[in-house]
Amino acid sequence: MFERIGRTVIRLFTSVDFAVVQIIALSLLALVGMTIKQLPTFAFRSAGDYENAMADLHNRYDPAFGRGIVDAMERLQLFHVFTSTWFTVGLIVLVISIVICTLDRTPRLWRLSKDIRVVQPDEFYDPELPDRAALTGVDSAAVEAALRRHRFHVREAEVDGIRYLYGDRHRWTKLATLISHMGLILFLIAGVVTWQFGDEQGLVVADGDTLTVQPVGTPGLLLVKNYAFQAPGFLETGQASDFTTDLGVFQNGSEIARKTIRVNDPLEVAGYTFHENGFGAAPVLLISDAAGKPLWDGPVPLTDSADNLPYGTLSVPSRDIGLSLLLKRDADGIGVVIVAPYRVSGVETDGSPKIEYLDQSVVAVAAGEAQVPTGLDFSIGVRKFGDYVLLIAKKDPGQGIVWTAFLLLIVGLAITFYLPRRRIWARIAPSGEVRLVARSDRYVDLEREFGRLLDDLVARRARSGSSGAAAGVGAGPG
Repeated sequence: MFERIGRTVIRLFTSVDFAVVQIIALSLLALVGMTIKQLPTFAFRSAGDYENAMADLHNRYDPAFGRGIVDAMERLQLFHVFTSTWFTVGLIVLVISIVICTLDRTPRLWRLSKDIRVVQPDEFYDPELPDRAALTGVDSAAVEAALRRHRFHVREAEVDGIRYLYGDRHRWTKLATLISHMGLILFLIAGVVTWQFGDEQGLVVADGDTLTVQPVGTPGLLLVKNYAFQAPGFLETGQASDFTTDLGVFQNGSEIARKTIRVNDPLEVAGYTFHENGFGAAPVLLISDAAGKPLWDGPVPLTDSADNLPYGTLSVPSRDIGLSLLLKRDADGIGVVIVAPYRVSGVETDGSPKIEYLDQSVVAVAAGEAQVPTGLDFSIGVRKFGDYVLLIAKKDPGQGIVWTAFLLLIVGLAITFYLPRRRIWARIAPSGEVRLVARSDRYVDLEREFGRLLDDLVARRARSGSSGAAAGVGAGPG
């Protein structure tokens, strides 16, 4: 019973049809992943990040599909397809299939390449069959010389006075498919390695601020510091022709790298690549209680937009008040931060927080000013207007494996397509009759190459002065 089950499993995993089904299933999952907006990698750092990211997806897809369907899509892991259980299991099964298929084919490919049969029965040389030829007036030395000139490795044997020659070119080409299979396996392994050990984070770092790259407590924790950000011409024109960040990376309290990065000129250190991806406004706020004790003192990146203006929110420490912040210019063209305080007074029917704005407390604060909103016990001041930079920190340990896989796949395919195997058998009878048989892999114009060899032999016969004739030349598929 177990033997029968094992044979059935082996037949399934060595079946081309099963491999095609797996590839189609993975392709469909990948299509879903490319069509539906996926959760960003940083959403999985904490429960709060995940909830915020899912709230954005609900806002995006609930109007079209309804909340119930979106919840079902979440349970089916369709918002992180490439790290889902379905996709991972599919990749693992495909790797197993390729490995089993490769192991199954390897002995057969080895035998086809290793075993050489120089002597063939007389019926094999029948000139009525495809890719055969017969001629006279050429001795074995001339046939051997012609084969060698056409870059065949020649072996010979003699049986009952009949000489047999065998020419083989690119004998080990069949084994190149194993190289291609290894490339495919490494591609899939690279995907698993990147999924398990890779990392990609979006880091919003204000000018002069620092931020951790990995979760706190990670061994060898990395921190980045935005020493200075510049976007020449942005304030005057609203368009930045170039923007740069003087970026430092720290590990274990020591700076291990520092570089001024641009969009296409990242910083690479400690296995991470830090790309500059965007920037925006980050006013530096000072929020103080009635006794002058600071509740908040630092930049607030305005990462969202409202009416095409920079917008963000801030929860006031030790207070049940949140602040909506909108950066705009007043009638005199002076930059001000419109601060609209609010409270969370409950939960909406869809589960989202119920926001209650304190309209009487709205204030407009310019740089260098501070105001106390009506009805609140703290002041809000704007120290200065600053900027933040959006960095993409990416760690891809599978990248080297991908390049190795790509190289193996290209080498294997190149050998298979450009160096296919050719074989020639020759039987030289004591009477002087020569019979030839040609065989080749696909991708070879066998009729043309065999014809060239025959032309060479005929030319040699003419130079020797023989008047023998060629007969029975065939060029069908062998």
